[in-house]
Amino acid sequence: MPHLITPTTTAGAVQEQEMGVGVPGYAHPLLARVEWAELTRPGTPLHWAVLNVAEGPGDRPDPHCLEAAGRLKNARVRVLGHLDLSHGSRAFGEIVSDAHRFLDWYKVDGFYLDRCPTDRADLPEVRRLTATLEAVLDGSAHLVLSQGTHPYPGYAEAADQLVTFSGAWADYRWSQVAEWTAEYPPEKFVHLVHGVPRSHLDEAMRIARWQGAGTIFFTDHTGHAGHADRFGHTGAFQTLPGYWDEIVSRIGPGVSE
Repeated sequence: MPHLITPTTTAGAVQEQEMGVGVPGYAHPLLARVEWAELTRPGTPLHWAVLNVAEGPGDRPDPHCLEAAGRLKNARVRVLGHLDLSHGSRAFGEIVSDAHRFLDWYKVDGFYLDRCPTDRADLPEVRRLTATLEAVLDGSAHLVLSQGTHPYPGYAEAADQLVTFSGAWADYRWSQVAEWTAEYPPEKFVHLVHGVPRSHLDEAMRIARWQGAGTIFFTDHTGHAGHADRFGHTGAFQTLPGYWDEIVSRIGPGVSE
């Protein structure tokens, strides 16, 4: 897993880059058939999609999630299992157990570590966890730390990607990028923004490029965008944005990694 990447970008520099979409977790496949089916459409510039069965893998394999994950895998879409770190309060063994269930049941390609700590003091434990998760997938895991803000810089070397913004358009359009992000290429950073009006979609994409984010998810839906409930709902991100086709056409065509 290439955690250490040669610097290739400068914060604040507008440049052409291969931008793609990361889906932080649609509603349960039984309730969002259209959303999950859309992710397998050829040419969609999709970097990954998060599978959240019931605030994690659940207690037993879910047939609807098995089907959805299988279709994504067949379409060569990277599937990430949702692991809740509860800002560092969950037990290490409990998280690793969830990871094993995700792998055994849904054959995931990596993990999305939601509510990840941001402070320097928590970094050693997070690094211990990410090293273990990488071992669970024999060194091929794609790991995303979802913090929603800029963490202590050392976290950039603990995973493949960091979610450095997750929130509302009203905040995003005035946000600033941390200077240390200039040391990493755009593929290191993820921005998730809700409440983006269709008329401001171009502006949102310019901000993402300006701030050096290579993976995005923009939606016109509003509401809570954070921790998912037991049915896999993630508020504003649980359904397709109304301008999904526009996003695909503006940053595609692409091939899922």
